Amino acid sequence: MHDPADINPAAPDRFRAQDRFSDGAQYIAGRPAKGTSGRAHTVVDPATGEDVLTYELAGADDVDAAVAAAREAFPGWAGATPGERSDALHRFAEVLAERAEDFARAESLQCGKPLKLTREFDVPGTVDNASFFAGAARLLQGQSAGEYSGDHTSYVRREPIGVVGSVAPWNYPLQMAAWKILPAIAAGNTIVLKPAEITPLTSLMFARAATEAGIPDGVVNIVGGTGREAGEHLVGHPDVAMVSFTGSTAVGKRVAEVATATVKRLHLELGGKAPFLVFDDADLDAAVHGAVAGALINTGQDCTAATRAYVQRPLYEAFVEKTAALMDTVRLGDPFAPGTDLGPLVSHVQRDRVAGFVDRARSYARVVTGGEAPRGDLKDGAYYRPTLIVDAAQDSEVVQSEIFGPVLVVLPFDTDDEGIRLANDTPYGLAASAWSRDVYRANRATRDIRAGCVWINDHVPIISEMPHGGYQASGFGKDMSAYSFEEYTQVKHVMFDNTGVAAKDWHRTVFGDR
Repeated sequence: MHDPADINPAAPDRFRAQDRFSDGAQYIAGRPAKGTSGRAHTVVDPATGEDVLTYELAGADDVDAAVAAAREAFPGWAGATPGERSDALHRFAEVLAERAEDFARAESLQCGKPLKLTREFDVPGTVDNASFFAGAARLLQGQSAGEYSGDHTSYVRREPIGVVGSVAPWNYPLQMAAWKILPAIAAGNTIVLKPAEITPLTSLMFARAATEAGIPDGVVNIVGGTGREAGEHLVGHPDVAMVSFTGSTAVGKRVAEVATATVKRLHLELGGKAPFLVFDDADLDAAVHGAVAGALINTGQDCTAATRAYVQRPLYEAFVEKTAALMDTVRLGDPFAPGTDLGPLVSHVQRDRVAGFVDRARSYARVVTGGEAPRGDLKDGAYYRPTLIVDAAQDSEVVQSEIFGPVLVVLPFDTDDEGIRLANDTPYGLAASAWSRDVYRANRATRDIRAGCVWINDHVPIISEMPHGGYQASGFGKDMSAYSFEEYTQVKHVMFDNTGVAAKDWHRTVFGDR
């Protein structure tokens, strides 16, 4: 096992957030601004525990100003041609690509992600999203015209909804800003996004890049405040026509409660507890590598992360042994230092929450490896060792609850039917994977597992062209892909009379005779 104290000793200079956001951590009507709530918040580097930015939080007045800016910008942006919006988004993608290293370093600073993750996953994925929606903006289409009644021509218009209020989580601040903002504005909406108050940096940079790319003032607005104050005011705002939220299922229920009071369109991408189903004919080494990567991506702070591995009995013991051994090779270290595989969790609060799950599990399960915070040079950060747990019951907390940390629970199963039943034994349904060389087994898994995404012989990869969203307590609606336009547009039926006759035949049902 590696000793984290001996790995990645001195980190290079970090992103200087206080200098970059001295003009405030709000972005309204194309300009930075300071919050007016009268309260401040400090962003902390989770790798060191050091303060990196103190800013004024947004209050209700700031949300009102942002919504007003978005409402004012809406007619002009909605009235732009698809080609004009597409051109602006292409320029946006170019600006993002030019600023790639800046975004990667800011994301690593506020989240504790290793630079290799932000450079190779978060930032390229965001640039690709922008490029995708630049093209997709020109493909918003309704139904073909037709004479469905015989005397009329009907067609369907697909139109933007209006001002979108979005609330994004802290685990992927940049990508979630992109997933919320890009389909909304590509469809002609304007938006007010509230990032998590602990990770506002890259959302603000994203909005500034939009302005630099020529997207009109007020189309993209950012309010950095708490969920209880700024978030609830945004979700319940009478001028917000739609709400999109990504976060925990518990908070999602509150968002739905507030939003439905004013009859808004609602899109929810909530929690997950992804099963990782390994059949006895699977490539064992591939499954082990997939499990470690899938469980530890973003330090396990991923709603699609592999959290429940069900392994058919003939492979179970070898899978546990090999997975524990591979986990022990993962290098914890400073996110900015070369060679780091795994950074800290996003905060000490989150680290302690994860540790609580593991500590409680010791009374009913066995921790094979990990299960502790490292000491030495990493003791001040929110680090936690990759953890493997076995011998837990199916109804136990670590199997049923979303831990959101670098923790994988492994359980055995005997028959294929049992494996699929256990995979589906969850209130969630966001993602899953199945591992098998048998095409019939794999195909059955894709049919029978209740989740919005099912991978075969891999776990976690996402692409801009394909939708992301869940079943059951994981929410409803889709991010990414052309399917996301279903969330951010409304359809209008238009019907033309073709007869020119004043007295229509159907009028007799109201007055007169045939």
